[in-house]
Amino acid sequence: MPDVPRFHLAVPVDDLDAARDFYGGVLGCDPGRSTDTWADWDFHGHQLVTHVAPRGDAAHNPVDGHDVPVPHFGLLLEVDTFHELSERLRAADTTFVIEPYLRFAGEPGEQWTMFLHDPAGNAMEFKAFADDADVFAT
Repeated sequence: MPDVPRFHLAVPVDDLDAARDFYGGVLGCDPGRSTDTWADWDFHGHQLVTHVAPRGDAAHNPVDGHDVPVPHFGLLLEVDTFHELSERLRAADTTFVIEPYLRFAGEPGEQWTMFLHDPAGNAMEFKAFADDADVFAT
């Protein structure tokens, strides 16, 4: 059976051109099908669809001394890929909600993490575990 996206996620954006610049240009996602009101993206093998829609309100939860935006979405990356992406985001002058850092150091679930917003204000988290077996560690 061919590889298929592991999840499908649709997110609201208020400016499709800004979404194209961010997801295609800054994050380097390959574009898929699109119209003047939505665009598909290859989000590291997952299908992400940006739909033109109004922005909503967000909340925060405290995690490891940081206010984590809720809702948010993102990806689990390899450690090298995480650091490459963080450098790419820095080079694009991205404003981070939470700067890239090592969370839960020395504890179960130790991970590199960073949070940012796309141009429409959707909160995103990218993280990387040294050992994928730690993803659900308790």
